[in-house]
Amino acid sequence: MTARPANPHQARLLRLLRDGGPSSRAQLGDRVELSRSKLAVEVDRLLETGLIVADGLAASRGGRRSHNVRIAPGLRFLAIDIGATSIDVAVTNAELEILGHLNQPMDVREGPVAVFEQALAMARKLQDDGLAGQFDGAGVGVPGPVRYPEGVPVAPPIMPGWDGFPVREALSQELGCPVMVDNDVNLMAMGEQQAGVARSVSDFICVKIGTGIGCGIVVGGQVYRGTTGSAGDIGHIRAEPDGRPCACGNTGCLEAYFSGAALARDAEIAATEGGSPELASRLAAAGTLTSVDVAAAAAAGDAASLELIRAGGARTGQVLAGLVSFFNPGLVIIGGGVTGLGHNLLASIRTQVYRQSLPLATGNLPIVLGELGAAAGVTGAARLISDHVFSSA
Repeated sequence: MTARPANPHQARLLRLLRDGGPSSRAQLGDRVELSRSKLAVEVDRLLETGLIVADGLAASRGGRRSHNVRIAPGLRFLAIDIGATSIDVAVTNAELEILGHLNQPMDVREGPVAVFEQALAMARKLQDDGLAGQFDGAGVGVPGPVRYPEGVPVAPPIMPGWDGFPVREALSQELGCPVMVDNDVNLMAMGEQQAGVARSVSDFICVKIGTGIGCGIVVGGQVYRGTTGSAGDIGHIRAEPDGRPCACGNTGCLEAYFSGAALARDAEIAATEGGSPELASRLAAAGTLTSVDVAAAAAAGDAASLELIRAGGARTGQVLAGLVSFFNPGLVIIGGGVTGLGHNLLASIRTQVYRQSLPLATGNLPIVLGELGAAAGVTGAARLISDHVFSSA
């Protein structure tokens, strides 16, 4: 079992080295409130555990040069990001650099046993490629609400058979290392915070528009999960009174109008009812339509596709305008598979938010596409487990 920091001071030092890379003792001393003697003691103890190693001479600051230290380069984290229709699995080092990344299609409705058999096979493939021997921890994202302390999905609308499944316990036994589990959009937010567009922002929201719609909420640099883990479930905020039925059992939810599944359904209606020759041609060729087809048709000037994007963006922006007025974030990130719709979608969301929210909340509010794409989820998963491993035992 990987050693753990013995106290909060050591945990703080490890996270500084994770996020900032190799540093001298003097540089670490500039960032922590410890005396030089206490800092020396804690660094020496971390060296003894093997969690950090010496890393050459530091740049001179006058007087005798000190040695840099860095997190042990042999530490490895497994990151598993489960979506509704695919799995991403990656291996990172302790500085959260992705060393290898695999993606495969997988329907989450096949259930946890089949999904994790696939995920573990992908992890073994990365191990066989020489990227890891054993794992020092694993982070897992699932597309539904999670009771965070226990790592258990709770009544996820698009995940039949997952309610109450002990993901954290089952994978920990299988892998022989600590495992942490969270909602996939929380991990996307953590990934963008670690290495993407939110690196310098402490308060922001990250919206994932894919098969479903969710929102990660970051307050003071920390993910806010709510009392039971369901914070940010904006896909089930009502967008239309007495509207379409939703998978959650209610009607009029945002997700029923503008998720990947809803967009595909509306595109097929436009294609079969004569509203879009472009989509009809694509439907005839492939037998089905996705948001990728809508994006391509819109780029070709298809009026029906452009209207689908505009209407979906407007409904999403309507919900986000309420969140912006309530939370007053410093940044709104839009991510997920549907973001292939690009700047047409972004323009529609921005228009609605800027129109409906107060100028004080939106005057300096960037609304942007995510920077990391599919890497956001696995980066966030690695950040999740590293936060756990680099916390005092």
